Formats: sequence, structure tokens, C-alpha cells
Amino acid sequence: MTDDIDGWLTGRQVYDRIAERLRAQITAGHYPPAGALPSEAALAQRFHVARSTVRRALAILEDEGLIDTMPGAGRRVKSTEQRAALYRYQAIAAALRERITTGALAAGTALPSESALRRQYRASRNTVRHALAELEREGLIVTRHGKGRFVRSVEC
Repeated sequence: MTDDIDGWLTGRQVYDRIAERLRAQITAGHYPPAGALPSEAALAQRFHVARSTVRRALAILEDEGLIDTMPGAGRRVKSTEQRAALYRYQAIAAALRERITTGALAAGTALPSESALRRQYRASRNTVRHALAELEREGLIVTRHGKGRFVRSVEC
């Protein structure tokens, strides 16, 4: 890739602009599916930013489902089929969302505990928490300290 679009980036939220540039390069095929991205250090040098800034940009791309982090192997571009697959937490959130929207879990009803959800979905605590956090951001559930999580009622 030529350096004409790379180089010094300054200002607020530089990591967003780095993510935009990398996203464009992935979309254009510069980094093919299953292809490795440059290391954090190489990207930091290329964009003249700190590695933590590069990490934030890469986290955006990972959250979008464009790349995966492979321990010991770096970050790789996902194939189109892999991009279509949901993350485990998204599948759990979708299942709970469906139960809420269909009324199987009525407003004010307590959600199963984290440990019960872990057993039910055979998932880690962090995966279950991520799914619950997504539902909370969407306003479908609320957390009551010391009581648990509940389906949000209209008056909440």
C-alpha cells in the first residue's frame, strides 16, 4: 500500500480514522480473508501513533466482525462467511431478546442468574455478561443492585 493515505494523524479520536483506513483496505482486498494484518508496532509506526491508539482502532474492527485476534498469530481478516456468523454473546442476547419480545419473559420478571445462563448456553461468565450488557444498552433489561436483572417494565 502506498503511503499517500498513511502518515501523521492528529486530533481527536485518531483511532476512528485509523479504523476507517484499515476498513477501507480490507474492503478493497488489500488484506484478503484469512490474511494477517501488520503488527500493532508496525501500524503504530505507519500511522505515527501509540500502540494503545492502534489497539483501540483494531478493537473497533474486531467489534464490527471484520477481524479476529488469534493468540500467538496476530490479527487476521475474517472471510465473508465468518463475518456473517454471530459472536456467541450475540446469539445469547438474541435468544433472550426473543423471549422478552414474545412475552415469554414478561415485564418485571427476573432473568435467570448468570450461573444459570452459563449452564444453559455453555458459555463463559464474560460471554454471558457481554450478552446481558447488550440487552441493558438496548433498554430491554435493568439491573437492580443486590437483586438481579429484570425485564424492563414500561414505567422504568
